[in-house]
Amino acid sequence: MKIFQNIDDATQIQNPVLTIGTFDGVHLGHQKILHRLNEEALNINGESVLFTFYPHPRMVLNPTNHGLKLLQTHEEKIEKLRNYNLQNLILFPFTKEFSELSAEEFVKKYLVDILKIKTLIIGYDHQFGKNREGNIEFLKKISSKYNFNVIEIPAHDIDEVNISSTKIREALLKGDIEVANSYLNDSYEIKGIVVEGRKLGRTIGFPTANIEIKEDEKLLPCLGVYFVSILVEGSSQFGMLNIGNNPTISENLKTSIEVHIFDFNEDLYNKSLTIQFIHRIRNEIKFNSLEDLINQLKKDEAVCRNYLSISNL
Repeated sequence: MKIFQNIDDATQIQNPVLTIGTFDGVHLGHQKILHRLNEEALNINGESVLFTFYPHPRMVLNPTNHGLKLLQTHEEKIEKLRNYNLQNLILFPFTKEFSELSAEEFVKKYLVDILKIKTLIIGYDHQFGKNREGNIEFLKKISSKYNFNVIEIPAHDIDEVNISSTKIREALLKGDIEVANSYLNDSYEIKGIVVEGRKLGRTIGFPTANIEIKEDEKLLPCLGVYFVSILVEGSSQFGMLNIGNNPTISENLKTSIEVHIFDFNEDLYNKSLTIQFIHRIRNEIKFNSLEDLINQLKKDEAVCRNYLSISNL
């Protein structure tokens, strides 16, 4: 997959078959669009192209109040796109000035004059351009004017169960990990660096790695305890993870991410971990004593190990 951050460098793409979108999550609906993109490119001896924006438009248009929570960081999205035989990825720099372009100005200037697209593939409900005027009806009207084909991906082809990034976010915020993973066709994951914590876990028999995520816009599932897999320097491990405020031992309301890796005692400080969510165990609970917390953690571990034994992971 070739990556272009300057569209002028992408003029050598042959017979571009292009789609437009943020593709947050690269979920099953997105995957079907990418498959169709590659099929059409093969049919006309062309190349598949995803035209996306960076940074996310909402971060530019509402820099202090965008409320944006993404399923993937910029780097995570690029890595996942590599799995679907996409030939070209254009990361167009989104600016306020660019946002003022009409849909037709965008199509003519960038897609027609610079890229010389042959085919534009678009989902049934996609909109772009100023005031979101660029929809499928608009494209069908101007495609003959600018000599390119338009293919609409209808709802029943990409959306049998109404998959959307919004629905995946909603599932994660309710702790419905299996639902989110089924829509993603993959496990939801977070990546972070292990930093120093209170080191209480090791004193109660459950040492934890405290995870720091640098990207504020990355969506975290709801508070609670989860069964997870952990990628540690190329080695896959299993464990349980807590997202919460540690109410039993602290009045600090800052959310922390702590993972206990089963049968593992190596030093992880400053190392990068990739954590995949498999199943939600329970809500976060404030216990009356440290002993009650320890007893619950033992139960949580038993649940996780049983889940592992019956799930063929």
